[in-house]
Amino acid sequence: MPISNPERYTVTAALIYANGPIHIGHLAGCYVPADIYVRYLRSSGKEVAFISGTDEHGVPITIRAKKEGLTPQQVVDKYYEQIDASFKSLGISFDVYSRTSKPVHHETSREIFRDLYDKKVFIEETTEQYYDETAQQFLADRYIVGTCPVCANPNAYGDQCERCGSTLSPLELKDPRSTLSGAKPVLKATKNWYLPLDKMQPDIEAYVNGHSEWKTNVFGQCQSWLKDGLKPRAMTRDLDWGIKVPVEDTEGKVLYVWFEAPIGYISATKDWLIQKNGTDEGWQKWWQPAKDASQGETKLVHFIGKDNIVFHCIIFPAMLMAEGNYILADNVPANEFMNLEGDKISTSRNWAVWLHEYLEELPDKQDVLRYVLTANAPETKDSEFTWKDFQTRNNSELVGIYGNFINRAVVLTQKFCEGKVPQRGELQDIDRAALDELAAFPARIAESMENYRFREALSLIMDLARTGNKYLADTQPWHAIKTDPERVNTILNIALQISATLSIVSEPVLPFTSAKIQEQLGLSGKNWQDAGKADLLAAGSPVLEGKLLFEKIEDSVIEKQVQKLHDAKRQNELEGKTVLPVKPEIQYDDFAKMDIRVATILEAENVPKSKKLLKLRIDIGSEQRTVLSGISEHFKAEEVIGQKVLYLANLAPRKMMGMESHGMILMAEDRDGSLAFVQPGKDVWNGGTVN
Repeated sequence: MPISNPERYTVTAALIYANGPIHIGHLAGCYVPADIYVRYLRSSGKEVAFISGTDEHGVPITIRAKKEGLTPQQVVDKYYEQIDASFKSLGISFDVYSRTSKPVHHETSREIFRDLYDKKVFIEETTEQYYDETAQQFLADRYIVGTCPVCANPNAYGDQCERCGSTLSPLELKDPRSTLSGAKPVLKATKNWYLPLDKMQPDIEAYVNGHSEWKTNVFGQCQSWLKDGLKPRAMTRDLDWGIKVPVEDTEGKVLYVWFEAPIGYISATKDWLIQKNGTDEGWQKWWQPAKDASQGETKLVHFIGKDNIVFHCIIFPAMLMAEGNYILADNVPANEFMNLEGDKISTSRNWAVWLHEYLEELPDKQDVLRYVLTANAPETKDSEFTWKDFQTRNNSELVGIYGNFINRAVVLTQKFCEGKVPQRGELQDIDRAALDELAAFPARIAESMENYRFREALSLIMDLARTGNKYLADTQPWHAIKTDPERVNTILNIALQISATLSIVSEPVLPFTSAKIQEQLGLSGKNWQDAGKADLLAAGSPVLEGKLLFEKIEDSVIEKQVQKLHDAKRQNELEGKTVLPVKPEIQYDDFAKMDIRVATILEAENVPKSKKLLKLRIDIGSEQRTVLSGISEHFKAEEVIGQKVLYLANLAPRKMMGMESHGMILMAEDRDGSLAFVQPGKDVWNGGTVN
């Protein structure tokens, strides 16, 4: 059953593989919503540990290492630094961003595995697994690809199909092949240790069924797994890179990454305390049940993407149940996937908006990205990010509504009230209505935050900004100043109080903007309990002149980003091209009939009414000839003059566009369809033969 009044919160965000940069799909899936939730809890006075880090073991790391020509350790070092810096720049407020390559993680993972081993929880089994005879090693799931039995994707991995999302096992794939050598793998006997999920199913069912309040996508996926019947799952793998199995005679075996990765949340908590205090003393209060009533309960919440639901809702809880000394997740608010410009985000195809590039190319727009990803978050179904929507939400909502209200309140205060919060006078009905609305908003927003409905919370935040805009539009202080300055003082006092509350309730989503507003208003030390009050700002306190919170994003900026994606797609298409097969075999005598000579282009001009032809005058040593060549879409006439080329001299003349062409210039076609002259490696005389 859900915890109703916890003493503290342990909030985790998924440990991402340190094999590449962060993209917007990762952010929308778990990191931005987790940060919003944690910032709200802190503002509400809750004690929180916000835990995450990089997952630095497993096959994706070794695959990236091979691709980049680095060691696995070099790969994880490289991407940890990049990911950590990107998160900090976006304002993701982790208490600790740790690494599973740290000694504290290795020690914690081995301890838990050894505990389960000593308790005889695991089943030791010798099974047949795929083995690459060419590479001479057992193949982890990600080293095997084949045809998905569900959707027929020919490049499904041994553990999951990225096209349809189905969870697979290598033996389910049709036509499997090794990604190491391309060879068809063979089955070979190997011993591993399995977590008997089938025997644990009653306890897991009781746990899952006790949380019917979970999001429908989470609860439904768990029920689907339980309905199909859980099966034992290997907790060790035959690999070199990873945490060595803490059992005798297990050379060449490591802990399964999905056994040790979630333990990374626990080890990261220890790492956090070590960094703060020099010792991990006290980590238990964040992860273990209270020893007595005075300690209070800890609420554990996992933020993940939907592809990790089974690991966080079934496998990790099963491990912790078997160990017996840990709390289980109270909620797992997993999001669905975010797509990009009509296509699925793909790291391998470079079809993504990368966070580190976004931060470089659109500086000081962290909150714009946070806003758009929250407004369009895939909370209940897949959503889509488009650059046009990004521009519209910025220009129409952040600039036109939110920023417009704050700017009007500050500018009018500077203009009419000498840059100070004016004294509020007698209230009219419209003022009382505005203050009543103001007082109600924080609780409504909090209710959405506490139930992980962050899109709804953001919508309410924007409604508060709209309330402020409507209040100013209805009271029209720019007109009232001419006849009733005292009335203007009341109006602007209320507008500034709305602004102050807006800065508090929007801080979880827009932390950089909130800080700017609070600096303008001289507001500090306030939290969620203060939001909605009518006296947050004291009369007479200074209001600083401020710059615009948001700026319009021009079409050229958006067009550049869209073109960048199209360029990436085009590059993927080119990289996917294969060399044409060799034509049917010929005899030497066939080749000997061709008279290929070295020639120099002397003159070149466009052929009237032709898009493709250039008229060339060439010198072949013994004479000059005219050649019509279909290269004008690739070269300008003046660019080809003086080029030394190879020329097929004995090709029969051919009439084109009313002119006769004698012979052919030889060209090479690149994978993108562009042409290049075939030229001798040194300055050969005109008429020189090609043998």
